[in-house]
Amino acid sequence: MKLRHSPTSPYVRKVLVCAAERGLSESIELVVTKTGDPESGLRAENPLDKVPTLIADDGMALYDSPVICEYLDHLPGGPTLFPPAGADRWQALRLQALADGLLDAALACIMESRRPEDERSAGFVRLQKGKISRSLDAISADLAALEGSLHIGIITVGCALGYLDLRFADDNWRQDHPALDAWYAGFSQRPSMMDTMPPA
Repeated sequence: MKLRHSPTSPYVRKVLVCAAERGLSESIELVVTKTGDPESGLRAENPLDKVPTLIADDGMALYDSPVICEYLDHLPGGPTLFPPAGADRWQALRLQALADGLLDAALACIMESRRPEDERSAGFVRLQKGKISRSLDAISADLAALEGSLHIGIITVGCALGYLDLRFADDNWRQDHPALDAWYAGFSQRPSMMDTMPPA
C-alpha cells in the first residue's frame, strides 16, 4: 500500500496510529505529497487534492481518514479498532466525528491565518475556536468514553489533542480541561503515538 501524506497532518497521523496499532505499518509506503502541486500526481488519485490518500495494493484510491482507517481495520492484523454493530460502535463513530470536527475547525483557523492580513476575518476565527472549545468541553464531560478497549474514536481524540499542542500551544487547552490533560498525558505515551509525533 502507498500512503500520500504530509508530516504534520493530524488526519495522516490518525491513519498512521491505526496502522501501527493493527501491526500494519510495515505494509505501508509513505509518500510525502504537497497538496496543490499539479506535478505530484495526487489529483489523479484524489480529485479533492487532499491527504491522506491511500492507494491499496489493488490500485484503489481511498480517502479520507475515516474511510482509510476503516479499510485498514478490515485487513488481517491486530485487534480491530471499529466495534461491531451496536451501541459501542455508534459511540466510537460519534467520538471520531466530534474529534474530526474539532480538527476541521482547527485547520480552518490555520488556513484563515495564512490569508493576507487585510482579508482575514476575526469573526470567522472566533466561530471556529468556539467549536474547538465546545468539543473539548464535550469530550471532557464524558471521559469514560476514552476508557476501555482502544477504538477509532479514542485514537482520533488523541491525534486532535496532539494537533492542538502543535498549532495552538498558546491557547493552553489544558488549563480548562485538567482531567482530559491527565488522560492525554498517558495516551500520548503509547508507542503508536510516540512513533508518529509530527515535527515541531
